[in-house]
Amino acid sequence: MSEDNIQTVKVLSKTTWTPNLFSFTVTRPDSFKFTAGQFVRLGVNPSKLQYYKQQDKAPSQITDAAPDEDIYRAYSIVSSPFDEVLEFFSIVIPDGAFTSQLQHLQVGDELLLNTMPFGFLTLARYQKPLPEDLWLLATGTGLAPFLSMLQDLQTWQDYEHIVLAYSARSKEELAYVEQIKQLQDDFGTLVDNPARLIFVPIVTREPMEGALSERLPQLLLNGELEKRAGIKLDNDSAHVMLCGNPEMVEDTKETLKELGFVMNRRGEGNIAVENYW
Repeated sequence: MSEDNIQTVKVLSKTTWTPNLFSFTVTRPDSFKFTAGQFVRLGVNPSKLQYYKQQDKAPSQITDAAPDEDIYRAYSIVSSPFDEVLEFFSIVIPDGAFTSQLQHLQVGDELLLNTMPFGFLTLARYQKPLPEDLWLLATGTGLAPFLSMLQDLQTWQDYEHIVLAYSARSKEELAYVEQIKQLQDDFGTLVDNPARLIFVPIVTREPMEGALSERLPQLLLNGELEKRAGIKLDNDSAHVMLCGNPEMVEDTKETLKELGFVMNRRGEGNIAVENYW
């Protein structure tokens, strides 16, 4: 990783959704540009976090718990390409070298940002079929790139319908729901003839009023996702994007292929996925 691309950014805010899910915003370098759907590499040096500099921690605890090294992981960007700040959505992996430290973030902490964006989970990859219906299928923090796309006015201009199907294990883990409900008003109203956003929440491990309850592959096979969306998932007109845990991505991709959809290659095809972890 070239050090020429590394810049220091400062944590501006932090939102805790559940004990294992949180989001945060950081300053955005003036020269940093990205396309909605892309990801970056974020770095943290645990020894420099304020959490470990608190006076009630003994030096031996700090040495054991906070390695003095830069640790990097890939993170999709939640915010719009035009926002003045950068937002990220994270899960806490208890034994993870990165997220077990990142969960201790406080406002004012500094992180490292590799300003070279990565990834091809972008709407520009689609050439055929032409834009008509966009299906965004996410689990967990895989929601992040789709939120970025839905804050880009071009997305609202290019499609007739946008279906956001967002799956979590529990209703508490359905983050950003209130923001999702505002997207049509906040962004759709800024363009002529905007797409209609259809939000389909899915909770798989407990009942939730208004939410579907089965895994995405099953909802595709039994037609429940189409039924709830109120439009047909048509391989002649649909662009389908998948992001989330690797098992969901793989199973849903194979299900879509069984239904006659094809992977997007060289601009043609329906299915696009991101595999960065």
